[in-house]
Amino acid sequence: MKPVIKKCSPALPPADISTVLRYAKSAPDKAIEPLLREIIREAEPPLDPQICYLECPVTVSDGRVDFGVCRAESRDLAAHLNGYRNAVLFAATIGAKADRLLTRFSSLSPAKALLADAYFTERTEALCDVFTARFNQPERRFSPGYGDLPLAFQKVLFEVLDCPRSIGLTLGENLLMIPTKSVTAVIGRKEA
Repeated sequence: MKPVIKKCSPALPPADISTVLRYAKSAPDKAIEPLLREIIREAEPPLDPQICYLECPVTVSDGRVDFGVCRAESRDLAAHLNGYRNAVLFAATIGAKADRLLTRFSSLSPAKALLADAYFTERTEALCDVFTARFNQPERRFSPGYGDLPLAFQKVLFEVLDCPRSIGLTLGENLLMIPTKSVTAVIGRKEA
């Protein structure tokens, strides 16, 4: 039986300005805040948060992780999922409009581009946090490239989740995702 890939488009909470400034490596500054608010006004409506995911059983043994639909060799991922019987494989994106806005902002102002990049990063992280909270696992995701899980595992996740067809997310030869403000990850699931 073919696994069922699910999709969702969760609503995002308001932007956390202090997190945006942290990603921009900027201290709170009254001169920056109007520019950041302008970016948020321009960017918020076009964002298109989407997630595709697959819930599956997980078996961990001796640095190997078996999801039924795919396997990974990673002691770090095995340690992360140790004690779980189920996992969720997912891909998340805030959409291609963010990339287009970043390109436009880059041609207008380096400061605007920097703040926009930080804002879109915060939005991507907020999307992942909202999603993982559904499974009682806020901020407990593990992505390809973390620890000893090879970045190449991204290809496996893209294939299993059918990301291009599911949410329009593609993977380049260099393993970079398009749209760029996207994440693939694995979480353990507490419920059966």
